[in-house]
Amino acid sequence: MSIESHLQHLVGELPDGLAEGVALGAGLADGYDLYESPLGKVWVTFNVEGVSSVDLADEAFPERFIERFGRALFRAEAPTAWERHISSAIEAGKPGKLPIDLRSVTPFQEEVLRVASGIPRGEVRPYAWLAHEVARPGAVRAVGSTMARNPVPLIIPCHRVVRSDGRIGAYSLGGAHNKHELLAHEGLEPEWLETLASRHVRVQGNKTTGIFCHPTCHRIRRSKTENVVDLSSAAAARAGGFRACEVCRPV
Repeated sequence: MSIESHLQHLVGELPDGLAEGVALGAGLADGYDLYESPLGKVWVTFNVEGVSSVDLADEAFPERFIERFGRALFRAEAPTAWERHISSAIEAGKPGKLPIDLRSVTPFQEEVLRVASGIPRGEVRPYAWLAHEVARPGAVRAVGSTMARNPVPLIIPCHRVVRSDGRIGAYSLGGAHNKHELLAHEGLEPEWLETLASRHVRVQGNKTTGIFCHPTCHRIRRSKTENVVDLSSAAAARAGGFRACEVCRPV
């Protein structure tokens, strides 16, 4: 039996007498469809509020969805106005104009996810940076939990968030290997990131401009190699006379 035919019969339950279209419009059920991604095919679910989840295209998907969201699930086409935005959001790794349903997360988690959605393609930021960006510098662990609970990976790019020690870390959509694959797809070298982490390099400074950045910031990556200085922390950079990049805002 194909994944698609298997899923047709695992859609949860609707209230008696409630049609699928009515349930979808009322937010009591979600539609789902297959989309291509850098990791292969994924299931995308959606309802009247927006896209509600992105998950691996396997037979366990409906059980995972119903357990987490508690809503019925049935095969449907996304609204015409969203269709092209879904594909482009998956490829770009940012929501853009696509509405996202984040009712499944807390207000704090929603704020963190909104900030994470702005991390540029081909760059990474540590958990501590996200915590600082939402004015909760002590909430690094909570930020990590938020990334693990991201309902729309690929679209909100939690694969661009790494551990505070610089290690690439885990990934909710299929594990660390998929995270490496996504970063490589965006032009980064995961092995290089891990090497920097092992050498305790957290930021890099440019001797000519006097600016320090996250190592993946496009500003520092355009610098001449002989001008780049590896630094162990933002504090060490400032002590060395560097000022923080206003684009990547290292902390």
